[in-house]
Amino acid sequence: MSKRFDGRVAIVTGASRGIGLAIAERLVSEGAKVTLTARKPEPLAEAVQGLGGAENALGIAGKADDAEHQAEAVAKTVETFGRVDMLVNNTGINPAYGPLVELEHGIARKTFEVNVLAALAWTQQVYKAWMKEHGGSVLNVSSVAGLRPAPGIGFYGATKAMLAYITKDLAVELGPDVRVNGVAPAVVKTKFATALYEDKEDEVAAGYPLKRLGIPADVSGAAAFLLSDEASWITGQVLVLDGGVTLRGGV
Repeated sequence: MSKRFDGRVAIVTGASRGIGLAIAERLVSEGAKVTLTARKPEPLAEAVQGLGGAENALGIAGKADDAEHQAEAVAKTVETFGRVDMLVNNTGINPAYGPLVELEHGIARKTFEVNVLAALAWTQQVYKAWMKEHGGSVLNVSSVAGLRPAPGIGFYGATKAMLAYITKDLAVELGPDVRVNGVAPAVVKTKFATALYEDKEDEVAAGYPLKRLGIPADVSGAAAFLLSDEASWITGQVLVLDGGVTLRGGV
């Protein structure tokens, strides 16, 4: 494995498991130091140990949409590792399933705050603390649910569509020194997405031209590329990672 991230530091939100942890693992394997955030301290501590402990990783527990937690994580990252070159906004929630006309406004508001406003706030924090003066790269984890109607998870999809828009707008605002890109996965086999494929994986995968669902490594490889200097002429793009499923109109 190349060491294209030697000397660089990343913050990855929502990284105690699943896609976030896979991205953190990939970055560390290529030389980066990482700060992981998540709500629960215990799995976060386990994730840090799995990455090699304090030499490679720092874990800071808190709610992604909490401004004090954001400020603490950014400050401790700079204090511990001396810089913050990369930000991965991976945290996302989807607490409701059903038609939009029955969606409780409180649930909708919380989903928007975590999936959209928090990603913007983390970017603002990192930009002010380091990237404004030194440059960097931001990656937002969107979803194919934001590309077209997704009945049952419509509001989640709407927040991911807005995140994709913000990705493009920030790319224009923050260039040339800060690049901002995104990935939009389809169903990836994680705890977060279990309800979308549990007990019916073969049936769901049959709709994908590649005949399988995604795994976290499918996302982490693309994420690492977009964060790296190999993508130095790429900004404002949201790369669809879907096994071809959207070619057939599905999500």
